[in-house]
Amino acid sequence: MGSGLFFIQSCTKDNSKEGQLEFSDTKEFDASVPLAWNELITEIDRFSTGYRPPAAARMFGYVGLAAYEAVVPGMPEYQSLESQFSGLKLPKIQTGAAYHWPTVANAAYANILRQFYSQIKVADFERINTLESKFNLKNESILEKEELERSKLFGKDIATAVFNFSVTDAAGHEAYKNPTPNSYIPPKVGPNGEKLWQPTLPDYSPALFPYWGQVRPFAMKTSDLRAKPPIPYSENPGSKFYLQALETKAYVDNLNFEDQWISQFWSDDFFEVTFEPAARQLVIANQLVQHEKLSLDRAVELYAKLGMAMADAAISIWYSKYTYNVRRPVEYIQELIDPTWKTQMNHPYTNMKGMSPNFPAYPSGHSGFGSSGAAILTDILGSNKSFTDNCHKDRFEFLGAPRSFSSFSVAGLENAYSRITLGVHYRMDCDEGVRLGNLAAKRVIELEWKK
Repeated sequence: MGSGLFFIQSCTKDNSKEGQLEFSDTKEFDASVPLAWNELITEIDRFSTGYRPPAAARMFGYVGLAAYEAVVPGMPEYQSLESQFSGLKLPKIQTGAAYHWPTVANAAYANILRQFYSQIKVADFERINTLESKFNLKNESILEKEELERSKLFGKDIATAVFNFSVTDAAGHEAYKNPTPNSYIPPKVGPNGEKLWQPTLPDYSPALFPYWGQVRPFAMKTSDLRAKPPIPYSENPGSKFYLQALETKAYVDNLNFEDQWISQFWSDDFFEVTFEPAARQLVIANQLVQHEKLSLDRAVELYAKLGMAMADAAISIWYSKYTYNVRRPVEYIQELIDPTWKTQMNHPYTNMKGMSPNFPAYPSGHSGFGSSGAAILTDILGSNKSFTDNCHKDRFEFLGAPRSFSSFSVAGLENAYSRITLGVHYRMDCDEGVRLGNLAAKRVIELEWKK
């Protein structure tokens, strides 16, 4: 067990001589609280209506921020991010009063998730209540009642303040309630007469989060948000665009076992089958938090940076998707090259085959999530750290066997380019998604985390 279970408050000293009371720092506790909560998040994510990418990534950013702000008063080298976010107003700890940081974090997670997850099933909502009670009961025997209640109240107040900050972002806060607004009609022709993205076969699902580019980022600058222009659209067989489509087609048509495994391993495209692509990065982080035995302070820093970076990457990518409206490979290939061609994105439960995500191709969202996640993990844990991703171990619907990687960046790139072998992206989509994901992570890391 971590030190949090054996914490003895050292406030019995005579502070008339010491000048101040001595309290435990956040780093003296293990990461059992944030790990348990983020494991629960990834379980609920699978069945959480509306919270598909990029809305899930946004929520992870706010949840991570709340947990960080809840325990940063016990992190002497670090500081609150309050002054760096206009409109964020946070409560302060009581001077000279003791706080039990795992209890504070527990209350912050429970209260902010109850607010963000208002639409989940009753059984999942009860799992939030149960996990909160589990940690509180564990700590009742080792803490004075006053310290326990004070810690719970501070965590709750932080959660409320961060949630209220989310409310001020009108474009993003409740967008999950209407992810495919019927007010959006995708344009068919671009400014140069080029054909643009339309809902694709076989299900022709309407556009997902077409207004997401209006959402407030955490750290990316306005000038960062628009992707570089894609390769100009062309139907000429000798054009660069045509060659990009041919590459995707060739990979799918000649799919070997390794590429099929990689494609399915990273897909996470289907609601209620697996978690969505942003939560996939949380699952990887959870495995590493446990494997590396991170302390509480390092874990909350990791989850906060990861959530914010993925949120910003998604804002930039979705803004760019609906700026350029690039057709999916299946539209282009069926019209110009092979009318019978299909992607390898097949729903394992409904048996619907040859699917594509319901938004424009350029840039790739998976690439942004994978690269931003890899950059944050590298920032916290270092480069060239090998690991094995066991997140789909024992799944029977697809090739979910664990895959091992020599570094986080290698995993992030495999995630990105798996979208080509799946048949849902061109190489240019993945290239730019990787760039934007790395940029989002860079901007988050550049925030003034330390004093």
